[in-house]
Amino acid sequence: MRIIDLSLPIDEKAFEVHHVEIERVSHKDGVEKFNRVIMGKTFKGKIQYLLGKRILKKDDVPDEEFLSLEVVHSPVHVGTHLDYSFHYGSKSEGRPSKTAEEIPLEWCYCDGVKLTLTHKKPNETITAQDIEDALKKIKYTLKPQDIVLLHTGADKLYGGPKYFSEYPGVNISAIDYLLNREIKIFGVDTMGIDRPYKFMLKEFLEEKKPLYPSHFYGRKREFIHIERLANLEKLPDSGFKVQCFPVKIKGTGAAWSRVVAFLQ
Repeated sequence: MRIIDLSLPIDEKAFEVHHVEIERVSHKDGVEKFNRVIMGKTFKGKIQYLLGKRILKKDDVPDEEFLSLEVVHSPVHVGTHLDYSFHYGSKSEGRPSKTAEEIPLEWCYCDGVKLTLTHKKPNETITAQDIEDALKKIKYTLKPQDIVLLHTGADKLYGGPKYFSEYPGVNISAIDYLLNREIKIFGVDTMGIDRPYKFMLKEFLEEKKPLYPSHFYGRKREFIHIERLANLEKLPDSGFKVQCFPVKIKGTGAAWSRVVAFLQ
């Protein structure tokens, strides 16, 4: 069995629209961090710490190194992640929207199918007809709970500004096509399912066309989608499993996931 990593990292050095910071406490600095945190729990301890007292010294630990610590400050929409209905609005299908920790786990390990749509341009959307044509090309019929992965190749732009401006969106007709065939989760190798912001904003300002139509469609029909996939070109068209279990973060509209494919 081969395992293909389909995920992008949370990387504070990559270009991002939202601020990402990873506070890294080294092994050498860990001793001082330990003292500051533990002694800072009481007023007396804080005073003693400021006066130079330490309860742990470097020679108290092996190699004068403590445990490393990384603190990630990041939106849940950075890195590969699953979006659920709470992200789209407070209600979906007339009911209170569900948050990411409520995603049914049985939907997150299913047969996968890759649809190659690398011909689609950044100012275009992937339509129901595109989905149907791609399925015919690989002679595949969707079955309930297949995880459908839409391959555009946009992941190769990750790390720079073009990742946020050079990819096709997903048309509402394509979402309907998948939902009508009982697909619970579909994924894209782009940063979002709507077209890049530069196209949407221009049309909104000039023609009052709606912003984020595909996301907002989640208020009408409940669906889950994966954003920021990678390496889809390494997959066959079908005959593999996809695992996309969400990290259990309470009360969020999205959750990070280490998405992988299993090939026999």
